[in-house]
Amino acid sequence: MHTFELTLADTDRGVYGTWTFPVARHPSESGPYLVSRLLAFALEHEEGIAFSAGLSDGDEPAVWVKDLTGQLRVWIEVGAPDPNRIHRASKACDRVAIYVHRGLDAYLRTIAGAKVHAPDRVSIVSLDRGVVEAIAERVDRRNKLSVTVSGGEVFVELGGESWSMPLVTQSWPG
Repeated sequence: MHTFELTLADTDRGVYGTWTFPVARHPSESGPYLVSRLLAFALEHEEGIAFSAGLSDGDEPAVWVKDLTGQLRVWIEVGAPDPNRIHRASKACDRVAIYVHRGLDAYLRTIAGAKVHAPDRVSIVSLDRGVVEAIAERVDRRNKLSVTVSGGEVFVELGGESWSMPLVTQSWPG
């Protein structure tokens, strides 16, 4: 179990705040996957966002957004999900976001030609692998994480160190 104090300043979307929350880490979850979940949580932050059971329940995304009635609105995946999973997800909610942290080009090759329901509601965000791995090396049991988004650039600070990466988003290839 890790505890994070997340300070978010997303000037591009006008989202600001500080939250403290525990994050359970599944025994099979890598450090880069955990960091990618946290970044997805920050970069998609809106009312109703939460970590799901994730790896513990294969039918749930890494992160989701639900409305006040409990209806799923946004399905947020991390890694390189299978197109069939994305097809099901895009039928279940208004929007799907995929956060790729191990190479966008390789993922795009694996999904080339795959059809999904409502591909216009699916976005793919590429996270810089080196940055994600460097952050993962510094994650401790208690963490103060700062994420700032400005002009399409993401700035992350953890444990007195800082990194930056471009926020690269694209549509489902079709």
